Amino acid sequence: MQAAHIFANAERYDRHAGRLAARLYARVVTDAAASGLPAGARVLDAGTGPGRIPRDLAALRPAWTVDAVDLEPRMIDFARRQDTEGRVTFAVGDVAALPYPDETFDLIVSSISQHHWDDVEGGIRDLRRVLRPGGRLWIYDVRWALRRALRVAEKTFDSVRKEPVALGHWPLGMLVTRLSARA
Repeated sequence: MQAAHIFANAERYDRHAGRLAARLYARVVTDAAASGLPAGARVLDAGTGPGRIPRDLAALRPAWTVDAVDLEPRMIDFARRQDTEGRVTFAVGDVAALPYPDETFDLIVSSISQHHWDDVEGGIRDLRRVLRPGGRLWIYDVRWALRRALRVAEKTFDSVRKEPVALGHWPLGMLVTRLSARA
């Protein structure tokens, strides 16, 4: 199956991603929930795919405003249908040209998405643009894929660090790392 076809069927992608990345998704949600953000905080899931993370965040922290963006319209359509409570605002958009005003979000998370970005430098710059002062960006991806993002983030953010993410047994043998950047 070609990579483009993986994203063409959002339901199939969600089944596979939900099974293979369940521990990672849970870790992202747990990290965000423990971030200390106050009621009224605004959070973005960049590269949301089928929207599991923002739905779980919105359910866990109903006082937050949760948004999600993905380049693939079929993923966003699927994610909206799964959000039966209507707690998340989903949008189609490119991470390098986000459809949000400057300084909108307190926290941005992205999981296993960054290695698909066509324009990593533009993506990091635009994610920085939409972060509020003091806001945080957490990119979770396979270690080898974060090299480009790390180089750009170190030029774009005040503070950047890489942290290994312990997931227990990862079914694909990937080593996941979180890139943490603070505006």
